[in-house]
Amino acid sequence: MSYDPAARRKTPLALVLADEIRRNGPMPVREYMARCLWDEQHGYYATRLPLGQAGDFITAPEISQTFGELIGLWAAVVWRDLMGAPATHTLAELGPGRGTLMRDVLRATAKVAGFQTGMRCHLVEASAPLIAQQRAALEPSGVPVTWSGALDGVAGPAVLLANEFFDALPVTQWIMTNGRYEERSVVLNGAGDLAFGDGSAVAPDVAELRASVGGAKVSLEQKTPDGSIWEIIPKTELVESLAAMADAAPLAMLVIDYGHEKSAFGDTLQAVRNHAHEHPLTSPGEADLSAQVDFDALGGAATGCGLVVDGPITQAEFLGRLGIVERARRLMTANPARAAEIESGVARLMAPDGMGTRFKVMGLRSRSLPNLPGFDAVIEENKHR
Repeated sequence: MSYDPAARRKTPLALVLADEIRRNGPMPVREYMARCLWDEQHGYYATRLPLGQAGDFITAPEISQTFGELIGLWAAVVWRDLMGAPATHTLAELGPGRGTLMRDVLRATAKVAGFQTGMRCHLVEASAPLIAQQRAALEPSGVPVTWSGALDGVAGPAVLLANEFFDALPVTQWIMTNGRYEERSVVLNGAGDLAFGDGSAVAPDVAELRASVGGAKVSLEQKTPDGSIWEIIPKTELVESLAAMADAAPLAMLVIDYGHEKSAFGDTLQAVRNHAHEHPLTSPGEADLSAQVDFDALGGAATGCGLVVDGPITQAEFLGRLGIVERARRLMTANPARAAEIESGVARLMAPDGMGTRFKVMGLRSRSLPNLPGFDAVIEENKHR
């Protein structure tokens, strides 16, 4: 990354946080990230529209309509073939951005007999500016949509979608300091600028740390040098809620995000502003903050709560199994003037040195459901290892 790690902008939130740290002491990274994203007055998601060319970053649904259409058909297959086409069901999305993914999902599933007849469409979103965009994007579909800031709007047989949702959850970082883990915090340096430092909170014992990452394979007892960082995205409450719903009625969830398959030491906290990376402390409240999803830990937490996990596999492999190349060809034939655009978008989603491998796909499901579509081949292969 080519950004200046020492750069600091005196954003309104930077001034507020510096004053709080000056009065109250070090601020844990998880609290800093939460404030940057969701502070009521100055938070990134609470005050601005982050997606698209005019925003700070672009997600897969914004790149190609084939992405959302395939996810929609995937959801319809789960409802019809795995759940037995229940008369009433919920289609929900967590962190639905500008509504682009759900818009494409609804367009694709409108042609599936019975799918939308008894369907409740629910979006889990807390950003008022984004809700306004979602409402405008989905109104032409004619499908009634409800919103809430939590999973309380999801009930009955349900298919849930989460594209680039988990990476925005505030992350806790433990840093090895003088032979023990301490919570990494944001402090003030000698010039009064925000800087990373150690807080006073000491990590729980190793057994509790291992439990918090869902049985990840990394040995936390191994001797690591000072400065080593162990990163945890708190997800227990969310996964427990999903598991409770999965016990009450059939549930299938598709998680698509950038991250790593195996737990490992390292700092993955990053900031993006104007489609470019910068230091996470540079522009508090005015840059998107995220951290790589630890799919090893997420899968372990889900399994520990009673859910069944499919994957993870790469985005390229998953979309390939759903037939993205064939669907793109049909779109190009029907829209020759847009052929180059369609081909370019699909190539970007599938790029082996980009989104195709950096992004992973994981399925979570009720124990009563069989393997989710798109994961079957991998699961079958794993049986013979």
